[in-house]
Amino acid sequence: MVLLVTVLAIVDITQGTADVGGPEVWKALTGSSDPADASVLIASRLPRITAGLLVGALLGMAGAALQAVSRNVLAAPDTLAVNAGSYFALGVITVSGVPLPPPASSGAAFIGGLAAAAVVLGLSGLGSGTVRLVLAGTALTLGLTALTDSLLLLFPRETEGVYHWNQGSIAQHGFDGVLQVAPIGAAGLVGLLLLARRVDALALGDDAARGLGVPVRATRVTAVVLAALLSTAAVTLAGPVGFVGLCAPALVRPLARRFRAFARSRAGLPVAGLTGAALVLGSDVLLRALVPADVAVAVPTGVVTSLVGALFLVVMAVRVRDTAGAAATDRLRIRSRAVFLTTTAVLVAVLVGVVITAVLVGDSKLLLGDVVNWAQGRAGRTVTFVLDTRVPRVTAALLAGAALALAGTLVQSVTRNPLAEPGVLGVSAGAALGAVLLVTTVPLAGTWSVAGAAFAGAAAAAVFVFGLAARGGFQQNRLVLVGFGAHTAAAALVSLLIILTDPFNATKALTWLSGSTYGRSLSDAVPLAVVLVVGVAVAVVRRTELDLVSLDEDTPRLLGLSLRRGRLGFLALAVLLSATAVAAAGTIGFVGLVAPHAARALVGRQHVRVVPVAVLLGAVLVCVADLVGRTAIAPTQLGAGLMTAVIGTPYFLYLLIRSRR
Repeated sequence: MVLLVTVLAIVDITQGTADVGGPEVWKALTGSSDPADASVLIASRLPRITAGLLVGALLGMAGAALQAVSRNVLAAPDTLAVNAGSYFALGVITVSGVPLPPPASSGAAFIGGLAAAAVVLGLSGLGSGTVRLVLAGTALTLGLTALTDSLLLLFPRETEGVYHWNQGSIAQHGFDGVLQVAPIGAAGLVGLLLLARRVDALALGDDAARGLGVPVRATRVTAVVLAALLSTAAVTLAGPVGFVGLCAPALVRPLARRFRAFARSRAGLPVAGLTGAALVLGSDVLLRALVPADVAVAVPTGVVTSLVGALFLVVMAVRVRDTAGAAATDRLRIRSRAVFLTTTAVLVAVLVGVVITAVLVGDSKLLLGDVVNWAQGRAGRTVTFVLDTRVPRVTAALLAGAALALAGTLVQSVTRNPLAEPGVLGVSAGAALGAVLLVTTVPLAGTWSVAGAAFAGAAAAAVFVFGLAARGGFQQNRLVLVGFGAHTAAAALVSLLIILTDPFNATKALTWLSGSTYGRSLSDAVPLAVVLVVGVAVAVVRRTELDLVSLDEDTPRLLGLSLRRGRLGFLALAVLLSATAVAAAGTIGFVGLVAPHAARALVGRQHVRVVPVAVLLGAVLVCVADLVGRTAIAPTQLGAGLMTAVIGTPYFLYLLIRSRR
């Protein structure tokens, strides 16, 4: 490993935009080079390599420590929301405008990351299920990222460059940052090495460790604190470099099975650190070898590691069993017809009220008479301009919420997984990737073209996620983990597209990914309206089949239904609904999770009742989120997707707690 890291460092030091190759590097190291070449090496390349080594080592050791104390092969700074908590804390500090030196920034990032890890571990419990712990981290990561993106959109001037930093770049200007962060990492490593024997005892089980006199709870808390310290030091130096903490220990485990010494923490931690350093430097070398130097300099190393890590997560999620079993399904509820009719009538009234409020309220307040005059073509120029821009936004939010709610209902019924949802499963991220790819390459693409590109991206993500999940059964929580891996990969590719095509306009990416309806026209909503009408009609006509598919594997077959064909049809419809919703209103998460659950709680589990109630709830939720996002802090606006993430994240965590009970 030392030899591999050395070779990668030698190759990396010869790569860059300046014409400084191997001979020039040798001359610079021997003191006989051109001063300009020496300055390039000392000011840029050597700090970059040192930062890559340090960041990789810190993240590798942090991941190894987290996996050891949790006995969870999927635990890592990324999957336990440590990086997301650090990112949120640093975003808050950046917005505040208070200049802090790297040690103080590391302290704030440490507090944020440790708090996020404490929430995840408290909600899921250690050793209570390999997958469940990561599901809690996944939900909290999405929620904290949404909050941080909100800050970036609200304060674009103060946070300029933070979006690029969040992708994880090891580029440095001098050694100042490395020298200030290195002591923090060294302290964390020393602490973990001193704690190594107690951590090794935890592998025997809690009871056996207590029998040996090991304080189990104190050991775990201390190890998590030290791992968070290592991770936040890396985040402060280079931003969140994704999934190194997951991949490095996974690569060391085969060595530990072959060489027993590596199974001990005192030997395994340094080897995991070396592996992490090799991953970061290898990603940097690979990027600069495959991409022209002038382009590679703009691409953060974290984008490459995120793509590799997403693949690792998918492979491991498919192979690992969830010891806690599948998530609990909803209890069978029977509601009367009167309850259903009353609930539907109330929701229709609420929806009408929300739509009227959304049309009248905004940066310019209007009256109902203004809307009537506008509809009849008799309004003034100002009123016409306001309603010409506001009505399409309300329409897009209304239809997108209804479509996402219906898609979530179909996915949860077919997979019989209450945690399944197009946003969480990566389908929405795949649609966003397809749409952004077309928009960045063909700026003049029309509405139907963007919708088609979004559908292609969503279809590719769905085939990948559902294809892998079908092999182990849709009831398994690994469906959500595979979807999160697809979501991570798609998000990394979207960031890469934005950085390569328009690196100075991160607001464009954030606005799209936050689920904004800004600038929408009525023509943008036409494809979504058509697909929604078809989807509702199909769901109502095939309501009995939906009821049977959502029960179990055997009942539909006993009644002569083709389970595979039915699943494929419903999933294809859900993908189509999600893709057109993303094309019309951007990425809006958690609507497909919250609306079906609330609908089943209100009217029972019969889909003839669940479908209309879920559609109404989704429309109300997104309309309210869009209304609050564009009026609460007007004239500044927030996307509806950010508002729904703030609502959906606590609900997702609540479902995990309930299923654990």
